[in-house]
Amino acid sequence: MKTIEDLDVAGKRVFVRADLNVPLSDGTITDDGRIRAVAPTIAKLVERGAKVVVASHLGRPKGAPDPQFSLAPVAGRLGEILGKPVAFATDTVGESAKATVAALADGEVTLLENLRFNAGETSKDDAERTAFAGQLAALADLYVGDGFGAVHRKHASVFDLPALLPHAVGDLIATEVGVLKRLTEDVARPYVVVLGGAKVSDKVGVIENLLQKADRILIGGGMAYTFLKAQGHEVGISLLQEDQIPTVQGYLAEAQERGVEFVLPTDVLVSTEFPDLKTKAPATFSVVAADAIPADQEGLDIGPKTRELFAAKLADAKTVFWNGPMGVFEHPDYADGTKAVAQALLDSDAFSVVGGGDSAAAVRILGFDETKFGHISTGGGASLEYLEGKQLPGLTALEG
Repeated sequence: MKTIEDLDVAGKRVFVRADLNVPLSDGTITDDGRIRAVAPTIAKLVERGAKVVVASHLGRPKGAPDPQFSLAPVAGRLGEILGKPVAFATDTVGESAKATVAALADGEVTLLENLRFNAGETSKDDAERTAFAGQLAALADLYVGDGFGAVHRKHASVFDLPALLPHAVGDLIATEVGVLKRLTEDVARPYVVVLGGAKVSDKVGVIENLLQKADRILIGGGMAYTFLKAQGHEVGISLLQEDQIPTVQGYLAEAQERGVEFVLPTDVLVSTEFPDLKTKAPATFSVVAADAIPADQEGLDIGPKTRELFAAKLADAKTVFWNGPMGVFEHPDYADGTKAVAQALLDSDAFSVVGGGDSAAAVRILGFDETKFGHISTGGGASLEYLEGKQLPGLTALEG
């Protein structure tokens, strides 16, 4: 893959496909990690005299403008991080986009409105996607792919557009791919994988692949209850995917055959009601053994003994991949499990990779210094698919 150092960008319009899909609450950005992650690439292009046209998606609008998914707040925050104004086009390829791009001087930046406001961005029809990619290509001379969180999508701006312009990878994607190679090639051992989050089905492919690579797999979060149920335990009203139980039983059997240590919670925090995540009102909960969850209660975090167990299993690690929180970390009463895993990573000598999504958000929300981790990924789904061994359309397009 070519890098931005291989491109002559001075005076050229450079289309940067970023991933600025940040969480918003009433129009306010609650976690700007993805904006900060791509800012160095944009700043480097600015310094070299490029006219930078930044584009991204945000949320899942239905192929038409939707004010709640506007990138306008992102333009303001990107400008603050870059220390220079960022012009904002109120459409993707219409009159505003054309005029805003045409007005750019060397070293200036504009952000287009949400690409998913155009149905061509996510269309499964190749001709419709290619047509939209052609309209985007008319706005630029060069293409830089730096939206790692979107490279697993076969979308117009990710897959089709690079074929229409001279292209290169940005620094963020180059870093992300380099890190993921450290998790799949010549891995320093012991290699410990920590998986959490809600659903086993979201992690099926990555578990299958990592069973062949990891030394130890720690399971927490909502998905742990499907594993506990697969072992014959009562899980009450906890999150459960009944249809995944045979699959999980297969994982446990394969792990035993391969000598991979599977570590499940030994105790959990349970309650009869889900916590109020808006008011953060104190929750009523109790700690029970993982094999003794009452039938009318729901597991919401790993317990204190499990936190100690997981920390011990991470202490000697040389490589750690962590994806998914251990509980409902958004509420302070159920955040200690996720905090414990994050702290254990910092206390170990491991090269630690936090695999994007909720895990990355949790690290920041819970007040950890993200620079202390080996790497915090910007792409939860993309990271998982890479680790599954899948071909990622956005990376394939940048290799050509």
